[in-house]
Amino acid sequence: MRGKDQGCTLSRKAFGGAILASMSTRLESTPPLALEPDAMRAMGHRVVELLVESLSDTDRPALRRASAAEMAARLPFGAPESATDFDELLARLQRDVVPYTGRSDHPGYMAFIPTCGTFASALGDFIASALNVYAGSWMEGAGASRVELVVLDWFKHWIGYPREAAGLLVSGGSAANMTALACAREALLGPMDHRAVVYMGDQGHSSIARAARVLGFRPDQVRVLRSDGDQRLQPERIASAIRADVAAGRRPLLVAAAAGATNTGAIDPLAGLATVCREHGVWLHVDAAYGGFAALSERGRRALAGLELSDSVTLDPHKWLYQPVGCGCLLVREGRLLEQAFAVTAPYLADAARHDGEVNFGDLGVEQSRPFRALRIWLSVSFFGVGAFRDAIDRALDLAELARRRVAELPALEMIAPGELGITCFRRRTAGGDEQAARVNAALIASWEATGCGLVSSTRLGGRYAVRLCALNNTTSAADVVRVLDFFAATSVVPRSVRAAQC
Repeated sequence: MRGKDQGCTLSRKAFGGAILASMSTRLESTPPLALEPDAMRAMGHRVVELLVESLSDTDRPALRRASAAEMAARLPFGAPESATDFDELLARLQRDVVPYTGRSDHPGYMAFIPTCGTFASALGDFIASALNVYAGSWMEGAGASRVELVVLDWFKHWIGYPREAAGLLVSGGSAANMTALACAREALLGPMDHRAVVYMGDQGHSSIARAARVLGFRPDQVRVLRSDGDQRLQPERIASAIRADVAAGRRPLLVAAAAGATNTGAIDPLAGLATVCREHGVWLHVDAAYGGFAALSERGRRALAGLELSDSVTLDPHKWLYQPVGCGCLLVREGRLLEQAFAVTAPYLADAARHDGEVNFGDLGVEQSRPFRALRIWLSVSFFGVGAFRDAIDRALDLAELARRRVAELPALEMIAPGELGITCFRRRTAGGDEQAARVNAALIASWEATGCGLVSSTRLGGRYAVRLCALNNTTSAADVVRVLDFFAATSVVPRSVRAAQC
């Protein structure tokens, strides 16, 4: 601690007065938020024990709900004025917080899009947070910036992008999609133009429309085009819409294609869309947040053919690359366009100006204060090796194929969509119309959740209610997939209490 022996003692006489004397006392005392090394070690050990215990708990259900009133009783508002024992805080977390979260690492968690991160990735986040690494400028984070460059180079190689492409890690797919749209607008239009038009399919992610809204596009500047029977946006439909808009004096700007639609995993015909976009001078952005990293596998690479032809692509490492939530990526083919779109000169950042070969990631997007997101990816991929992630992806694709075959084998079930990239949309057959089917299958979803064995979710495709099963979790087994499908095929439709022991 700095003090008298370092010649830093503050002179109370120099301050003069009781208030300044009090300031002097505080400034010479131990910092109020400091911890001794032994205390930090002990706290860290207890946290790791809590994590391992939670991750190893096989009895915890895939989801445990709680009402707002119950959570308010468990965690009332109000910050404590004085310190609370750390062990007591951990106990409260174990009792009042952790149990009431979706357990995305549960082998039966097949709802929405599972996000089963690796423990090595979590430790990377722990390191980045504990050291509080800033990754916005090369000057303050040369090591962090280089790690991010290495990770981005992996991604470019995996999807077939050129070396001159550039990108950055962001908070998720929504942020990546918005950054892509802003970059495209700046590159092709400059200031906002009320004639600009963005195109997407009806299976496109909602974040595209949200990004357009945030960036000042009116609703009539976003064309949502009908997909075909396989939930794909066909190039001919895009070409026709572009021609009509050009004839009407509008300015076609960007096509947002899906490489793994959230509903079904469907992949738009990327090569055909790239041809249309090139012919008309339109930016092709591919939202591959869900499916992009499937390119690591041979099957995924074939399914994603044409991804490398896009002008920009969104990837989400927290999906098929098995990273913790809160990590997305944007890659732009002509990398220089990112800095042109986002770099803003400020006098207080003059000292952080970059030099040859350096990158200031704060100049490539909307975040100036950027965490060290790349560490989780670099650490986990380096620890396990790319082959392990490729095997996990192939395993998920195998589970999806197993699910499709099992649905075909069970007369009580019917497929609602062909399914692709780990997603299976099916439902229990009923004698009535779609509303009856919706009631029956919604009841079955609730009954399945009540078992504690797992979780699936629902969607609608072409107006038809569907049960949506996403077997992406790297802990999910063939038996887990068969179990949920057999449940939907054989269980009484009337909701009832089912004990978790049936797992």
